[in-house]
Amino acid sequence: MASSTTRVALANSARKLPKGAKLVGAADPKQEIEISVRLRAKRADDEQVMALGAQPPRERQYLSRAEFGAAMGADPADVAKIDDFAHRHDLNVKSVHLASRTVKLTGTVKAMSAAFGVKLNKVRYEGATHRMRKGSVQIPAELAGIVVGVHGLDNRPVAQPHFRRKLPQKGAAARAAQGGSFSVDQIAQLYNFPGGETGAGQCIAIIELNDIDQKGHPTGAGYKTSDLRTFFKRAGIPMPKIAPASVDGGANKPGHSEADGEVVLDIEVAGAIAPGARIVVYFAPNTTNGFIDAVKAAVHDTARKPSVISISWGGPEDQEGSQQFVDGLNEAIRDAAAMGVTVCVASGDNGSADMGADWDGKPHADFPASSPFALACGGTNLKAPNGHINEVVWNGGPQGGAGGGGVSVVFPRPQYQAQAHVPKSPTHHNGRGVPDVAGDADPATGYEIFLNGVGTTIGGTSAVAPLMAGLIARINEATTKKFGKTVGFINPLIYAANTQGVFRDITVGNNDITGDLHGMYKAGPGWDACSGLGVPNGEALQNLLSA
Repeated sequence: MASSTTRVALANSARKLPKGAKLVGAADPKQEIEISVRLRAKRADDEQVMALGAQPPRERQYLSRAEFGAAMGADPADVAKIDDFAHRHDLNVKSVHLASRTVKLTGTVKAMSAAFGVKLNKVRYEGATHRMRKGSVQIPAELAGIVVGVHGLDNRPVAQPHFRRKLPQKGAAARAAQGGSFSVDQIAQLYNFPGGETGAGQCIAIIELNDIDQKGHPTGAGYKTSDLRTFFKRAGIPMPKIAPASVDGGANKPGHSEADGEVVLDIEVAGAIAPGARIVVYFAPNTTNGFIDAVKAAVHDTARKPSVISISWGGPEDQEGSQQFVDGLNEAIRDAAAMGVTVCVASGDNGSADMGADWDGKPHADFPASSPFALACGGTNLKAPNGHINEVVWNGGPQGGAGGGGVSVVFPRPQYQAQAHVPKSPTHHNGRGVPDVAGDADPATGYEIFLNGVGTTIGGTSAVAPLMAGLIARINEATTKKFGKTVGFINPLIYAANTQGVFRDITVGNNDITGDLHGMYKAGPGWDACSGLGVPNGEALQNLLSA
């Protein structure tokens, strides 16, 4: 291809430095870094995937992973242009993956900066130093429309884990709160999960993000096998097959990060619900390319073929955030749906604010739960004296956390929510309402897990994503036996009018965590932006999806 010197800004690639960030200096020009270049698809697929989701699973024609690669993968001619670009700019092509439309390039900070017309700086933010850029990525004019994302030049963290530890309480309050926690198995029974299946023959993918050092190497987040062994032994549940998978240099690194609680919670909850399933934990750095590449690695894993993915990480939607990151991750979740893979995502633990100390005073939906192709999982407070269920929206205030939920400012309202009475978004548009479903998430009524050698209680919508993933694995075992297909993208079906009795409606409470948003959002009859459609009755959901 003839080399043109005309450069254009890559659409949606603009970034800003976060408020409170301090410039330390230029990034080390000799440092070797790896980035992911995302290429265009052969055709737009949103409408086909939405139409697929409206069909009963029995009637669906999913693409196999091989068929997806052929129909929707990157064009080799486009890849050849990236090869030329890399050659001209002293970059190396590390890998090409046609199905996920991803080319990974390596090179020095100096070469990357020149190739993409960016200035990379060391920036101190929230106690850590990251490599950041501002403004847009520049690409040669002949690559416009071919390259749709360049991820990883900037390695600031993009997501938080959505788990909450139970708060220590003193005196009478502590005595009143005792016995408030549940074993995973007790929750499965209270929610009437189908009893005959264990998820046999299914693979559950769990996405986990590592803390990284200044060189981009993982420093923490992981699980100790000894904790898992003890948990399953105590629970009297056979331990499922569990394997860690490394993406973009990610690794199982327990003992150095608070996020160990996330990793262990996810595995223990999913594994207790579906001990017959294989669990693969995809570790990647907590960066834009790490998060996207981890989900893509699971979606396109031709060896293990996950049929359900659990994601308990996310962050508030931000109109000034990275649109190409949102596009890239949403595209990965949509591609999962096309192949019959369900993606369960935690909706957040900071209520409708979805932010902590640095809150801007506005409501926010959490992404990637706000992807219209994700099953967004919200939170409740569950009490069940003598098996009598009393369940309300989780809202323990700023200290105790609250279930995430709201209306997207990024994604328009999907057709399946047309009759759900979703309120207008904070920008006064028709947006995607979050969550879709809910389950026990209040740490005060949380899950009994085993972490760092001790039994402990953890909550958060983080627990609800693997809980639902385990349920979907059980249902997939049943539907695969019955008609040879997984249930995949279920949102259009669960919002349809014939789902009475599939969900227990949560009608009490709100997720206004600080009390400053006039009770936004309140629970009520039908769908709401704090508990979604409600808590699934597992057996009834299985009947709906296997009809």
